[in-house]
Amino acid sequence: MKFEVAALTDVGLKREINQDSILVDYELGLFIVADGMGGHRGGEVASALAVETLQDFLKRHWGQLKKSPKRILVEAYREASARIHHKSTVDSPELMGMGTTMVVFLILDNKAYIANVGDSRVYLSREGNLWQLTEDHSLINEQIKAGMVEEESNNLVGRNVITRSVGFEREVVADVIERHLQSEDLYIICSDGLSSLIPNKKIAECCQKGHVKEIGQRCIAEAKKAGGDDNVSVIVIKVG
Repeated sequence: MKFEVAALTDVGLKREINQDSILVDYELGLFIVADGMGGHRGGEVASALAVETLQDFLKRHWGQLKKSPKRILVEAYREASARIHHKSTVDSPELMGMGTTMVVFLILDNKAYIANVGDSRVYLSREGNLWQLTEDHSLINEQIKAGMVEEESNNLVGRNVITRSVGFEREVVADVIERHLQSEDLYIICSDGLSSLIPNKKIAECCQKGHVKEIGQRCIAEAKKAGGDDNVSVIVIKVG
């Protein structure tokens, strides 16, 4: 299968530095968005280290990855979390408490394997409809699952709190799903700098026409129009 890919990241309008890290590795068929957290430098360090570790782990376990992609992705997240936690507690204690979200889109043959920790997301746009494929590990999502209506969630104190992240604790378990790729499908991989600022309906509108780069640019422009409170990163993948 052939793919069109565009990857964009923007510091936004309110932050001084960009703590998001993104990766496009065509050789591995690997695409990652990580949104770091933890002080002035902590988030930047955590997201970069998570992406670097996961890419390296998949390269080192390529043979096993082809046979057991879900298991290897779970193990890769564990190694990334342990490495970040060690750096913040042993090597660089001034970075104590840092962590990162990380969402991974891995293409193997005609399938996509999507792994996630945190509230960065993967969306699927097909025939004008948009679906969120990943589940947020966040306080607001936990409350909604427990029965809170969406209108109430808008006033929830700590609504942006992450309940699972890579590196804040030594151990982490990633969610992993598998999907068959279909021609003309469009995937949006993004940090919450996009999804927390504009509704899914607006993201769906951004996906309706244009080249993948234009779609990514529209997404970032809409996030900045809505306030640009956070760094925003978007990887757009169109199946050929």
